[in-house]
Amino acid sequence: MPDGSLHPTLSADDQWHRRLAAFNNRRFAPGLPSPDWQADIEAQSRLLVEEGAWLEAGRAAVAERAAQAPRDPDGFVAWFEELDRIGPGQNDALFPWLAETATREEMCWFLTQEVAGEAGFEDLAALTQVRMPQRPKLEVARNYWDEMGRGNPKGMHGPLLETLAHRLGLTPEVETTVWESLALANTMAGLAANRRYAFHSMGALGVIEQTAPGRAALVAQGLKRLGVPASDRHYFDLHSVLDVKHSAAWNAEALHPLVADNPELAPAIAEGALMRLECGAACFRRYRLEFGLN
Repeated sequence: MPDGSLHPTLSADDQWHRRLAAFNNRRFAPGLPSPDWQADIEAQSRLLVEEGAWLEAGRAAVAERAAQAPRDPDGFVAWFEELDRIGPGQNDALFPWLAETATREEMCWFLTQEVAGEAGFEDLAALTQVRMPQRPKLEVARNYWDEMGRGNPKGMHGPLLETLAHRLGLTPEVETTVWESLALANTMAGLAANRRYAFHSMGALGVIEQTAPGRAALVAQGLKRLGVPASDRHYFDLHSVLDVKHSAAWNAEALHPLVADNPELAPAIAEGALMRLECGAACFRRYRLEFGLN
């Protein structure tokens, strides 16, 4: 059973993603003016260059596959939807194991990693939609409103996950999170925060909606098996159903019109989707390794 400490000596990946996670926490946190604002900008600029090089490496790793995506809107959406079946990390053996076999301790370790690596879909969507064309912008807005509980604090998706973490006694911290989970959050944050990757972010967010429902249903099944009350596991029950509708609308109302208006956006959207899926696949492999699963 993983103990959260993982390794006494941090690898270069651990160090980098902890540093980048700390940067993203500062980057998105509301603040006040500081007398040291110039030094802060200089420090941020160095990290932004490093982040850019890292994101470009991620792009390069998927560029050849992304270039194969069709440039016509119908063909592109069909290619995108196929990622749910053949994309990186899909149908991973981890999730049936969580549903059927994992102990409560093992499930809690998994959820702690997931909570620590949660980048905040609603905030990423808000950043991504800035100055998007009208139809995609409206679709992101509808999705955002659902994430925000349609104005009801009790229905906000982020707090639902926090409620589950609290009820299970989870203590997610960067220091005890595997770097693969941090890398996933850092990728999503980097794509959404930098406008040169705005269309990559559209693809990354869209593929989350498309691929999450099946995994969410299996996690919910595991939580139910372990005796977690329905009110506590509502986050996963909700996403196993609602994201199916979100995905269909995102593909039809955001991705289709974007590619129809500009076919050259297809590779960028595809790269973002594949980058997100590769990050997820790396997490699943690491989790299986920690659990001793082949």
